[in-house]
Amino acid sequence: MKNETIHEIRKKNFLPTAYHYHKEPLQLVKASGSKVWDEKGKEYLDAFGGIVCISAGHNHPKIKHAIKKMVDDDEIQHTSQIYFSRWPTELAEKLLAEAPEGIDRAFFTNSGSEANELAFMASRQATGETTIVNLRHSYHGGTATTLANCGHHSWRLRAQPVTAVTSALEPYCYRCPFGKTPNSCALECANNVETTIQTTTSGKIAAMVVEPVMGVGGFITPPIEYFHAVAKIVHNYGGKYISDEVQTGAGRGGQNFLMTKELKIDADIISMAKGFGNGAAIGATIMKSDIADSMKGKYFFNTFGGDPYQTMQAKLTMEIIEEEKMIENAKAMGSLIKDGLLQLMNKYSIIGDVRGRGLLLGFELVKDRNSKAYATEETLELMDLCKEKGVLIGRGGLYGNVIRLSPPLSITQEEAHHLLKILDESLFQMSKKSSGSI
Repeated sequence: MKNETIHEIRKKNFLPTAYHYHKEPLQLVKASGSKVWDEKGKEYLDAFGGIVCISAGHNHPKIKHAIKKMVDDDEIQHTSQIYFSRWPTELAEKLLAEAPEGIDRAFFTNSGSEANELAFMASRQATGETTIVNLRHSYHGGTATTLANCGHHSWRLRAQPVTAVTSALEPYCYRCPFGKTPNSCALECANNVETTIQTTTSGKIAAMVVEPVMGVGGFITPPIEYFHAVAKIVHNYGGKYISDEVQTGAGRGGQNFLMTKELKIDADIISMAKGFGNGAAIGATIMKSDIADSMKGKYFFNTFGGDPYQTMQAKLTMEIIEEEKMIENAKAMGSLIKDGLLQLMNKYSIIGDVRGRGLLLGFELVKDRNSKAYATEETLELMDLCKEKGVLIGRGGLYGNVIRLSPPLSITQEEAHHLLKILDESLFQMSKKSSGSI
């Protein structure tokens, strides 16, 4: 089907909220490893990983073989968890083996939104409290309760319910809401969590939800000490600490499968999705037993959560990441790309900040470094230039001025250098244009 036809059908039949990247919409039809192809056969390096979903690489041979075998063997596609299946059972064991000590219960969902919905509900059930503390600039999903905890006006509808939620100030080092620098910081952002609880709640909370790296917010990367301080505050006020690893999980940090464990965050609940299933529609909520036990006597069910095909893909994704040492590769390639971005920052003043962990990297574009004015239009221009040169990148941030890089964990050194080369060429082209040289 032609792009023009798809575009017209989308405009006519889809919700008006359905948007696409690039001036000329891109139709992707084929993928392998870190590469994708459009309907005309043009190849692209997928440096956004299907919006942080592709961890083990597109169409990994081991997963393809397993899917074909399940189909050939007439394995059941849908069971619901009212019937036993080995796949979610084996996945739960494997996932919990990677979890921080004390987290030993799992439930599978269809998405990160649902995983966070369960985390909120379980926290409220376990504590008897209702208030959830979130962070400005955060994002936790597209369902009612998750959007109530969203820190972006562009994602929230006018009638979006916001009952029993409150927002603390963001741990955004580049744009510190307290006017601090890394040299003068005394974790005022962490202390603000306590102030928020003291001034906007009854003094008791159900939970606080925090992303180890704030994804949609523009890969905002708080200092490690922030999480330790906040967890203590949350627990002091009776709440559960929810670590939202929908984007940061599956080895992206370059040290452990879960960034919560990597950063030694004292979490009670961890939610995940996206790279967990390498693009399959699966999420997970893992938690401590005392929280899970508080739900006894209630029915909780998910029609498609934990189905065999999705849980099989998640289990194989975990195996592939381990067998092919992709976490180690995420650390090495993340370091290589980050160093390259810092070099580009030295060349181009439009880059105001470089940040991230492992293969979850962002750089913020600004009109000038003194005012830090948001370079939103320039960000879109850079994305289009990279697309024309065969590289796909993402964006985020409250004003859409942060380039997000989250390639598959399988990205090679050659591909990483190619990514940096295309970014350099595109930034140079933009700089020449702005100076009037071309």
